[in-house]
Amino acid sequence: MSFTPLDLPQGIIQLITDELPSPADFILHQKLISHVKESKEGKRIILSVSEGWAKWQAIASKHNVNLAQEENSGSLTFVDISSFEPEESGLRQIFNVVVEALKECTPDSLVILDDVSTLEWIGVSTLDILRFCRALRAQCIKHQATLLIRHHLVVYGMPDQLFRDLMQLATYHVDVRPLASGRSGAVSGEVALHLGPNALPPASVKPIPRSRAVQYRLTDSGSIFFERGNSHGVL
Repeated sequence: MSFTPLDLPQGIIQLITDELPSPADFILHQKLISHVKESKEGKRIILSVSEGWAKWQAIASKHNVNLAQEENSGSLTFVDISSFEPEESGLRQIFNVVVEALKECTPDSLVILDDVSTLEWIGVSTLDILRFCRALRAQCIKHQATLLIRHHLVVYGMPDQLFRDLMQLATYHVDVRPLASGRSGAVSGEVALHLGPNALPPASVKPIPRSRAVQYRLTDSGSIFFERGNSHGVL
């Protein structure tokens, strides 16, 4: 079966990593838009550090999705993490918002944490971030909700300690990287899929190693995925 980052099962913990030349925000936005269109009963919770509400609204509106309407109906909860104090007590307040939003939710709800790297950069300790992510994971498992966590890798080929810790929580790791030769007009980057310690049975989703990474091209309407050397063939 061909793989795109949007094809993964519901109710998983998905760690998404990227690098500066190939940001993975398109995966988060497309996942949110698809979720709004396909899951009428599910709830959406966005915990955003680096992107404001206006950016999320603007991108969704291009796909005929009205996030303000979703928020007003109670189907979507948006939390601007930068408005909280960068310390453990601030994360506890954010966690309480998530717990409240997940009450009486359906099993196909979605939680997005974008992103843990910026939390670290604004002064939250690695230990507090990890505890926060563990608590989010526990809540999502309890309510059978999907959790997406984005983490920026600063140094190519050198995963940091936070990444290694987060991997222990993940069902799957979606690895977004730029082309070694640099970005071109036809190809924006590559995506590989790695199994986490809590991956589902092998028959459910097959890993895509870096050596056979799927390539993608960003367009005004979203993203197109294709095998290497086949930039015109959509998966």
